[in-house]
Amino acid sequence: MRVYRHLRVLLLLAASLFLASQPAWATKRVALVVGNANYQNAPLLPNPANDAAAITATLKGAGFDVVDSRLNLAATDMRRALREFADQARNADIALVYYAGHGIEIDGTNYLIPTDARLERDTDIYDEAFSLDRVLLAIEPARQLRVVIVDACRNNPFADSMKRTVASRSISRGLARVEPTVSNTLIAFAAKAGLTALDGNSQNSPYATALVKYIAKPGLDLRRAFGFVRDDVLQATGNRQEPYVYGSLGGEDVALVPATKAEEPIQAANAQSEIRRDYELALQLRNKPALNAFLTQHPDGYYSNLAKLQLNQLDAEDARVAATAKAQQAEQQQARLMSQGAQRADQEKAAADLKAAEEARIAAEKTKQAAQEQAAEAERKRISSESTIVAALSGNKPAVESTVADNPAAAAPAEDSKTPKLAALSDEPRQTDVTKADIAKPVDIAKSLQGELSRVGCFTGAVNGQWNATSQRSLALFNQHAGTKFDAKLASLDALDAIKLKPSRVCPLICDHGYKADGDQCSRITCAEGSFLNDDNECEKRRGKKPVAKRNTDERPSRADRSARERPEPTADVPRRQAAAKNSGGGSGQIVCDQSLCRQVRSGCHLEYRGGGGPGGNVGNVESCR
Repeated sequence: MRVYRHLRVLLLLAASLFLASQPAWATKRVALVVGNANYQNAPLLPNPANDAAAITATLKGAGFDVVDSRLNLAATDMRRALREFADQARNADIALVYYAGHGIEIDGTNYLIPTDARLERDTDIYDEAFSLDRVLLAIEPARQLRVVIVDACRNNPFADSMKRTVASRSISRGLARVEPTVSNTLIAFAAKAGLTALDGNSQNSPYATALVKYIAKPGLDLRRAFGFVRDDVLQATGNRQEPYVYGSLGGEDVALVPATKAEEPIQAANAQSEIRRDYELALQLRNKPALNAFLTQHPDGYYSNLAKLQLNQLDAEDARVAATAKAQQAEQQQARLMSQGAQRADQEKAAADLKAAEEARIAAEKTKQAAQEQAAEAERKRISSESTIVAALSGNKPAVESTVADNPAAAAPAEDSKTPKLAALSDEPRQTDVTKADIAKPVDIAKSLQGELSRVGCFTGAVNGQWNATSQRSLALFNQHAGTKFDAKLASLDALDAIKLKPSRVCPLICDHGYKADGDQCSRITCAEGSFLNDDNECEKRRGKKPVAKRNTDERPSRADRSARERPEPTADVPRRQAAAKNSGGGSGQIVCDQSLCRQVRSGCHLEYRGGGGPGGNVGNVESCR
């Protein structure tokens, strides 16, 4: 029995030694590749099938243990594929999912669209599509690394036909920003959140072409590979499409394909360019763990000083938040004591605490502002120096990288490697003879700023580089909705950098009368039959006309007819006037009338009033001759 026990121990030790002697990269790697191109209720996509085939061939050539390639998956097939791949990922060290096809974002959640989806209304997305969280759930059991690559940042093909059940539901173009909740997880988008990707003019999209070039390069760190992919896509699309990576990894290099012993990484000739890419990735993630990981890998140098400034800015912001919370607590304590009628000494102590907390808050605000300005100024100088080098070499990218690598002083100030000083960042980087071009022109800055303002929904004019009144109003509108205080009269790099950090629309969409906001577009308001559009841009039910009382002209005579009928006919006056006209040959010119006729008063006589008068035989005026 004892011999058997010793034998078992020896076998366990032998197995442990055998496993320890195996290469560290002997890990199980599995991948799921999905390409949806033939949509039943949407236009055909030209590239996803070709892109999926290229990625599949690349991963198989890289030695992945399992590469499950699926094309044109309906909802049922897609559900089965994710369930089967979850079983594969449960026993794997590295799990990767690549998806090419249509994807949309609704209320901040990203969804992958099967080929049989109809999406007649916005709520159909929950029944007919698959959220990105469902994909992350499938690869979560992987032990070391989880990667999701989403090449689906296209326009929503159902935007024109999809009905909204709730007017406030947000449906944006592209995909929404996402932060993985599981460590050692990376999510790569073909385009930045809120923007769309291009299919390109070749057999594969620009993003898939760059992925095939870098993703399976032996020994290449995954973060650096995505950095190279970003550079290639920006160059291929004229800076119109910028891939983005969300999530974070540790400080060690993580490669999908390990380097063999014969390919041990040596000191790269463009080490400065690689450090720059590492710094830009850490700056893109914009959190303390990423910056600390960069400083662990690159403790000294120009970019390490930039990283320290960014860390100082984050620390200052944390201190400001803490000081603000403490001041609010002190204010609440003072109000509580006053309402309870506490003793004067307690109230005075609370007032003193509030004053100290308020002073600490103001100091933290100033410290945060100073750290932010210092970091922004250093970043502006870095971008300016790099832009100058690129402009001077007329777009010769290899020569630019070689120049920066061979002569770091062209992109960074001289510094002491043992005791780096942050103050050195305030100096302008020294330039070589080939980089004596002007820094960014104001017209280029204004044009870039107009483009970014248009992306976040604050600018609707022409992107022409003319910083006129329309552009100034747009920047002022951005300040209003983003809480910034940039000078609207100037097109500054600080404003450009701040706007680039906004992943989606900032300014609300304003539509003319008769139109309403529908995502990023204005759609015409159509009222139902029997309704009309009022001045408040709302459909209002048309009211029926009320009966109005009026006279019946057929039965009652008009006022003119009634007056004519009531007026007596001058029957007796007619012959009188005719007789008077006949006897108007002489006399005094006066007329006298009786019951028979009217005649002229005789010569030597006159009229005399005797009372009465009028028709009916009254006396009235009589002729008197004396």
